[in-house]
Amino acid sequence: MSRDKADTYILDTSALLTFIEDENGSDIVNDLLFRAENGEIRIYLAFISITEVYYITLQEKGKVEALRRIGLIQSLAVQIEESSEVLNLRAGNLKANNHISLADAYIAAFCMLNDGILVHKDPEFEKLSPMVEEQRLPYKT
Repeated sequence: MSRDKADTYILDTSALLTFIEDENGSDIVNDLLFRAENGEIRIYLAFISITEVYYITLQEKGKVEALRRIGLIQSLAVQIEESSEVLNLRAGNLKANNHISLADAYIAAFCMLNDGILVHKDPEFEKLSPMVEEQRLPYKT
């Protein structure tokens, strides 16, 4: 069985927070997680998304909630990918040439290297279309 792009999704930090905080679009993320739990698709997270969820929650809600959210993420049917030299260089190129945040550069680079669909609600990723295939969640208004 060959791997199809439609089988691989990468959740951006915004998608994780959408799911955790039950924001508009959480039903889409929940459906993807359900499909991953059933082995229909694969979902990956770039390591930097864990850091982002932790520090954002730490600032807004405190350490107890930040650690609870990390535990929740670790319980999901997702694979957390660490950094590599290839990823570092690709992210550096994206950051230098597209003027996006370093975290977004890593997430987009990871998506490109793994031929996946990026799930997000971050308008910054629009700069990378069509280099990165996207599934946009409803933006906050």
